[in-house]
Amino acid sequence: MTTMKKHLLLIFSVFLLQSLQAGTIGGQQHPDTLGVDEKKVDAAIDEVISTDALPSKEKVLYFSQVTRYGFKNLFPNYAFNPMQPYDGQVNSNATSFVQEYMRTHGNYLTQMKGWGKPYFNLIETLLQQYGLPKELKYIAVIESNLKSGALSVKGACGPWQFMPGTAREMGLTINAYTDERTDYFKSTHAASKYLLHLYSQLHDWLLVMAAYNGGPGRVLNAIQRSGSRNFWDLQYYLPEESRTYVKRFIATHFIMEGNTGANGEWAMKNGIMPASFSNPYDVPSLSDDEKATMQVQTVSGKYNSLVIAKNLSMDIQEFNRLNPSFDNIISSNGTYDLRLPEDKMQLFLSGRYQILNECVQILLSDDTVITSPVYYPKSPYDTKYGKRSSKKKART
Repeated sequence: MTTMKKHLLLIFSVFLLQSLQAGTIGGQQHPDTLGVDEKKVDAAIDEVISTDALPSKEKVLYFSQVTRYGFKNLFPNYAFNPMQPYDGQVNSNATSFVQEYMRTHGNYLTQMKGWGKPYFNLIETLLQQYGLPKELKYIAVIESNLKSGALSVKGACGPWQFMPGTAREMGLTINAYTDERTDYFKSTHAASKYLLHLYSQLHDWLLVMAAYNGGPGRVLNAIQRSGSRNFWDLQYYLPEESRTYVKRFIATHFIMEGNTGANGEWAMKNGIMPASFSNPYDVPSLSDDEKATMQVQTVSGKYNSLVIAKNLSMDIQEFNRLNPSFDNIISSNGTYDLRLPEDKMQLFLSGRYQILNECVQILLSDDTVITSPVYYPKSPYDTKYGKRSSKKKART
C-alpha cells in the first residue's frame, strides 16, 4: 500500500470515528445521540435532588431544553401539536392500543377534562418549576385518577402513588400523624424530583414511565438484554404491566389533548368515539344575557389561566367554562381568543401586561400560582376514605 493511500485511509478513519461519536453521518443525526451532554444533565439533576430548594431559573431553562428530547421515541418533533392530526405525530406502534383504550376509557377520561382542570393546572405549574414537560401530569391520572386519598394494596398512596421508602427519599414526611403523600402540592414537588431522578438514569420519558411503574432495575435489565434504549424495541423484555402502563399514558394523552379538530375526525373514522361525541373544550354555549355582555380579545404570550383568574377575582371554573383548553391552546399556538364579560375584559385590558409579567415570572421563578382563592373540587368518584387503586408494582 502506497504512503498516499495510507494517509487517505487514516484521514477517512478519523472522519468516520468523529462522525460516529457525534452521532452524524452524511448530515443525518443518530436517533440515540441528539447532541445532549448527558453527564452534564445528570450532574445538574443530582444537584437539584440533593437539596430542598427549587432549581434556579437557569437550571429550569436548561432542563426544559434538554428533557424535551426525552419524547424522541414518541413524537418525531419531540412535542405534540394539538392542531395537527395525532396519527401523523405519534409513533405508529401506539395506534392500535390508543384505539382500544379510548373505546373502553374515553367517556370517563373525557369527563375528567372538566372536573380535573384545577388539578391539571396545579400539577402543570409545579412541573414547569423543574423544567419538566407538562405531558407528565397524566402520570397522576394513570396512577390514581387524580385522587389524593388513593391507596393501593401494596401501600402506595396519594395522587402519585408513592411507596413509603421512595416518598421519604424525595423529602416527604410519613409518620403516625401525617402522610404528605396525600398533599397535592408537596407530593407533586416530590414526584417532579423523582421523575428527574429517573430521567438521569434513562434519558427517555417512555422508559421513565416504565421505571415509574416497575422500577428502574427492570428497565435497565431490558436495555441490557435487548441492546436498545428505544421503548418500542425493548418493550417485550419488560413486564407486561410496565409496557401496558406506557401505552396507557400515550392513550390518555390522546384522549385529553388529541381528540379535537382533525384528531376528532380521525378518532370517529377509526370507530374510537361516536360522531355525536361532544368535546367539552369546544366554544362554550352562552345564554342570551351572556352573549350581550361577552367580549372577545385575541391574546398572545405565556399567559396562565390561574393567574388571569386570580387578577380578575374570577372563579377558575367559570374562567375555564368561558375559555376551554386555554392553557393547552395558548402554549401550543401562541394565541387564544379570550372570552370575558365586559367588566372583566376591561379589567384584563387595563392590567394585561402586569398579568403577563406575573405569568412569565411564575414560569421561571420559585413562586407558585396558588396565592388566590382557587377551588380544587373533589373528584366526583372519590369516597370519604379514598378508593383503592388497581394493583401496582411496589416502588421502594
